[in-house]
Amino acid sequence: MRVVPRSLILTVAGNPTVRRLVATPSVSRHLVSRFVAGVSAEQAVAVAATLVAEGLAVSLDHLGEGAVAEVDAESAVRAYLDLLACLSARDLTDRAEVSVKLSAVGQRLEEALALRNASRICAAAEQAGTTVTLDAEDHTLTDSTLRVHAELRRRWPRTGAVLQAYLHRTLEDCRALAVEGARVRLCKGAYAEPPELAFRTSHEVARSFVRCANILLAEGGYPMFATHDPRLIDIVAERARWYGRPPGSFEYQMLYGVRPAEQRRLAAAGDTIRVYLPYGSDWYSYLTRRLAERPRNVAFFLRALVSGD
Repeated sequence: MRVVPRSLILTVAGNPTVRRLVATPSVSRHLVSRFVAGVSAEQAVAVAATLVAEGLAVSLDHLGEGAVAEVDAESAVRAYLDLLACLSARDLTDRAEVSVKLSAVGQRLEEALALRNASRICAAAEQAGTTVTLDAEDHTLTDSTLRVHAELRRRWPRTGAVLQAYLHRTLEDCRALAVEGARVRLCKGAYAEPPELAFRTSHEVARSFVRCANILLAEGGYPMFATHDPRLIDIVAERARWYGRPPGSFEYQMLYGVRPAEQRRLAAAGDTIRVYLPYGSDWYSYLTRRLAERPRNVAFFLRALVSGD
């Protein structure tokens, strides 16, 4: 099967007509139910509880990015505080953390605002007994995100960062962040970036992922490898053995709705598997990036678009 280029997927998905069509209930309910864990915190926590009961860990993400006013950022913060309260009430915080996009809590308005709001979420997470990971976004926010991450780690040292292997800079970022106690999620990356900043081919991105994985495994932090690629999973497993990394000293992460049987197989084999579990009504941008990351999902998307099945 011919794979649709990522850049084409992102371009088509940005078309307003396509967005309106996909958002119709007959299409969206099938797509959302596969990749998104509901609209409310209660629905998401119910899905999280099921996954935890199956031996998986979770990272919950309240969908939304690019707050254009302080009221939007405040709404996102309140959503996370409610989510953490729900997780605590269900006694899930030993296996469930939260992922936060700084743009959702005011980063494009003011970095200091994002830091204050992220601090509120980190404080609530600490009280609930869990952690926060700051999601990566497009390259224009990378430096700001890493600055906020460094500030948050002063008080909450287990605050996680996400690095994207397709960016040329990521190897050096791995070297800077691979320190004792640090939690670093490594993913391939899913934003449309200029060629002077990002690798273009899947082979180049995979090679960068392996180079970065070696750095993270060699040092004292806690690496989190976000990939569904069987080749990369096998390579990470081999390199973990090479560096003497026992199970529990690193983890794999996969998206909700993608390769669930493999998630359970790896967990049954003793690996830590964390499912990235998004929820909320602002699902469209998330979905299109998932299609861009894994273009073979386009076939599923088109079937739902045409038939509603």
